[in-house]
Amino acid sequence: MITLYTRPNCPLCDEAKLMLQLVQEDFPVEYEEVDIESNDVLHEKYMLMIPVIEKDQKVLLYGNIGYAELLEALEF
Repeated sequence: MITLYTRPNCPLCDEAKLMLQLVQEDFPVEYEEVDIESNDVLHEKYMLMIPVIEKDQKVLLYGNIGYAELLEALEF
């Protein structure tokens, strides 16, 4: 399971969601989206990095996330 940390009104977050949806068309990827503004600890941890893609409590990618980088990070 992949976690996508986002926040409202974030164009890079919208782009990361789109990239994950494109990957889902070809590969079995499940993800959950977490709004960092709903949790003070997450907000403090990720506010300068979002969007952040995390798997098994390890940050795979953050910031401007592209399709190719996402495939590579997920090892497809």
